Amino acid sequence: MRTQVRVLAGVLLTASLALAGCSESGGDSKSSYADAPTAAPGAGRGAAEDGKSARRSPRLAPSVIRTASLEVEVRDVPGALAKARRVTEDAGGYVGEESTERDDDGSERTRVVLRVPSERYEEVLGSLQGTGKLLRRTARAQDVTDQVVDVDSRIKSQRASVARVRELMDRADKLTDVVALEGELSSREADLEALLAQQASLKDRTGLATVTLSLAGRGAHPSAGDDTPGFLDALSGGWHAFLTMLRWIALVVGAVLPFAALLALLVFLWRRVVRPRLPRRPAPTPVPGSLPQARPVSEDGAAASGEHK
Repeated sequence: MRTQVRVLAGVLLTASLALAGCSESGGDSKSSYADAPTAAPGAGRGAAEDGKSARRSPRLAPSVIRTASLEVEVRDVPGALAKARRVTEDAGGYVGEESTERDDDGSERTRVVLRVPSERYEEVLGSLQGTGKLLRRTARAQDVTDQVVDVDSRIKSQRASVARVRELMDRADKLTDVVALEGELSSREADLEALLAQQASLKDRTGLATVTLSLAGRGAHPSAGDDTPGFLDALSGGWHAFLTMLRWIALVVGAVLPFAALLALLVFLWRRVVRPRLPRRPAPTPVPGSLPQARPVSEDGAAASGEHK
């Protein structure tokens, strides 16, 4: 009897403990749900967007083509040119093109094209302007970021396309398929090379700015107070115009002279050679039945003849 009571008491104790544990776990879960803050609308979408932005590549730096043109009046053109070369080379650039000419009055002009890194562009312009008196300056900046991105994307797609054609060629069994794929591969590789050349050109023009520098001596530009010409200037201008007129007349005569000589030769041949050999036209013969010509009448009214009656 005692044994049954003990067993029953153990079962009841175990059941009560189990119920107490379930009620505590349920209360804890409810309280945890109640204590948790309510999520704001759109919080999940914001988290997704944050994830996308974290995976997104960083923004590309702008690609700009910079060009400038400077015209500077200097005392010493060779010295200013040497300074421009030095400034360009110190900035990491180079001289692309150079031409020098001298006027009739001895004034020297030099035109040089400089290629400098874009990050040193403003610095080089300031140094070049300081070589003398600035007469003219023009600058231009062209943003080609979209074009650079487009070319890069097209190159990536074209390379993938070339790779796919090559894979198809490796799996091709028929000769006709191989020939067709070879033609398609050549066409796509040519397009890829054109895109690569365009990419290289954009990289060169955006990485290096172009500065066209014109250096002119002091005598090449008259001062503002000497604009009115004097008597000697007018005399010199008239003499120059007279010489120019004589030069044009000589040119015209020289151009017409061969044709005049040929024309004279043709006239001479016509009169001395061709014309004497042409048959002469016979004298007209009197037509029968026509009236005789009237003889001249003397003063006394008798008809003139070879006999006197």
